[in-house]
Amino acid sequence: MMENKALHNPHLDGTSFLMKGSSTGVLLFHGFTATTAEVRPLAQLLNEQGYTVCGPLLAGHGTKPDDLNHITWKDWADNAEQAFAQISAQCERVFVGGESLGGLIAIYLASQHPEVAGLLLYAPAIKLTLSKLDKIKIHFGSLFISEVSRSSLDSKDKWQGYPGLPLKGAIQLLKMQDVALGCLSQVKQPTLIFQGGKDITVHPAAQEVILQRINSSVTEHHWMENSAHAILLDRELDEVAALTQKFITKVVNTTKFDR
Repeated sequence: MMENKALHNPHLDGTSFLMKGSSTGVLLFHGFTATTAEVRPLAQLLNEQGYTVCGPLLAGHGTKPDDLNHITWKDWADNAEQAFAQISAQCERVFVGGESLGGLIAIYLASQHPEVAGLLLYAPAIKLTLSKLDKIKIHFGSLFISEVSRSSLDSKDKWQGYPGLPLKGAIQLLKMQDVALGCLSQVKQPTLIFQGGKDITVHPAAQEVILQRINSSVTEHHWMENSAHAILLDRELDEVAALTQKFITKVVNTTKFDR
């Protein structure tokens, strides 16, 4: 297979996957500019515990950066619907989750599908550290340039994706954020949130935004003090996976699911 030179770490497997297991499924969405390589380590750990795990490659990702400048948030929503239908056909219950942008997509999907068993959010990008001026610069800059470079990458030896930030794509990320914010009140499923203590991308108050607006009676929030934004690739992954499995088990054992 020819390596994609537009990607950081092109040797990693960032394709869509379905790891078959039990009748309990987990659907995981990756973050903005990334690929499924970002959620695959967690997926493998959960699959080893018996779960069926699905991870779709989102539109505009895994190809070339400018492709992200030609999609909308609705394309990601369509990806989510298709993946949910795929895994739901094989499982009695499905938990949905994601990293960063993937968390926003998971929130949207849970709000549209009451049958979703639970919500698993890893550094959800519901509130970023971007200022209003930063957002204005993104919108204005997108009129003249395709992308901007990043000064650093989290977990750069394990992360796969575009090393730069496609600006029109970033605008769609912000639109997805607005959509997810508007959907929070419709989320009634048990919700698990993780944030990294060293995350400089997602605002520290992100979990409060979610917890104050959702209508779930079952919530958990964990600070992973030694993890940065790419929390599913960082040093506390094993603990994150263990807490995720514990949460899923608790929900499955205490909830009656109607199919």
